[in-house]
Amino acid sequence: MNNSIEYIPILTTLFSVYFVREIYKHYQKRKTKYLLWWTIGVFTFGLGTLSESLNVLFGWSEVNLKFWYIMGALLGGFPLAQGSVYLLMNKKFANSSSWFFISLIALASFCIILTPLSIPDSYDYKLTGAIFEWKWVRYFSPLINIYAFIFLVGGAIYSAIKYYRQLDKEARFKGNVFIAIGGLLPGIGGAFTRMGHVNVLFVTELIGLILIFVGYQIIKMDRHKV
Repeated sequence: MNNSIEYIPILTTLFSVYFVREIYKHYQKRKTKYLLWWTIGVFTFGLGTLSESLNVLFGWSEVNLKFWYIMGALLGGFPLAQGSVYLLMNKKFANSSSWFFISLIALASFCIILTPLSIPDSYDYKLTGAIFEWKWVRYFSPLINIYAFIFLVGGAIYSAIKYYRQLDKEARFKGNVFIAIGGLLPGIGGAFTRMGHVNVLFVTELIGLILIFVGYQIIKMDRHKV
């Protein structure tokens, strides 16, 4: 019998649909690149949890495994982080880093699609990249995820510090604290996944996405007051 935790991605996917709808409406009004990237980020996050949902509902498949790895381990928090790059950094750096990491993710995805699988007799058919025969394809994700961590979590921490001593910016401080914690949690879950505990990821994804949404809403509502 499947552990009930394995059904959490279904809730996360449904919540991501609602989040995408909300942030896309915001993007349509503002037409800014950072909101476009955040919209893409929540959308790809939802695709990753959708693949987890398909795995528990319909069973394991090689295609879904590789799709999950590309959406989660490669894309992961990158689009959300890139939104923060466009918000906080200069346009030249934002554009050049976009092209670099898009190219790197495309190359890594191509390698993931091509890699054969090496399935041991003890395999429990849970989602993991450990069964990729080309072990080196897993070396792409740390570089991408470190970059995402620096600008998603680090960017939120930087913004929180900036607003901390500004009495009229308390809401933005709180919002960025929520985003920083929310951005950190899926990364922690991803580390547990590499150790074979994918169920931890299911929990941290849901909590992380909720916290990011709360932070986004707090900041959005505060800006509407200005």
